[in-house]
Amino acid sequence: MNSNKMIARLENANKLYKTGDQTITALDKTTLELNEGELLLIIGPSGSGKTTLLSLFGCLINPTEGKLFIDGQEISLLSSEQMAKIRLDTIGFVFQQFNLLAPLTAEANVAFPLKMQKMPSSEITKKVNDALERVKMTHRRKNLPRTLSGGEQQRIAIARALVTNPKIVLCDEPTASLDKESMVTVMQELRELAHSGKAVAVVTHDPRLTKYADRAVEVTNGIMKMLDIKNIDLEH
Repeated sequence: MNSNKMIARLENANKLYKTGDQTITALDKTTLELNEGELLLIIGPSGSGKTTLLSLFGCLINPTEGKLFIDGQEISLLSSEQMAKIRLDTIGFVFQQFNLLAPLTAEANVAFPLKMQKMPSSEITKKVNDALERVKMTHRRKNLPRTLSGGEQQRIAIARALVTNPKIVLCDEPTASLDKESMVTVMQELRELAHSGKAVAVVTHDPRLTKYADRAVEVTNGIMKMLDIKNIDLEH
């Protein structure tokens, strides 16, 4: 049993969408926790509901039924302004396509969330330096995204997710666009990040990534189940 502090919890939460007179279940009733110091892998094929699960934890969508708690707060009781503050301050996002701003240098991309927080320039500089050092990308700080490899862009995206010092880091297929060497680098960094005290959740379709995980769940047709990561066939 994990003794690390729980940072987020979905409690009997589901997500339903109505299309005309049809109701589509994107995610069936689910109870799941994110804990500090832990990398949770969320595995499943395309359209299985795994990104819906991640989006609920990211406060990007609300559960149809059930509850979501982030850092001790029940999300349904918060105003839209309070929700936006949680997304900015408590949650960092890393996406498959990096989502870097093309006209900005690597360091300017990392600084962007801090500018949204209206942080003083001197503090921004220090935090950006720290984040770039953490992902070993200080030497590429002046580069534009188009001059970086896929792996380098993803490491800059991780630095941007880290720069606000969030308690939760949510990653949606962060290695899907990467070659094998870059995938290993990124997953090692995410694991180190988790073990430094963050709650890290990674959505993937690739069960081979379970070797980097502390805990794993599988989502199939909107239904989540826990996995025994010691007994997963990593060759297929």
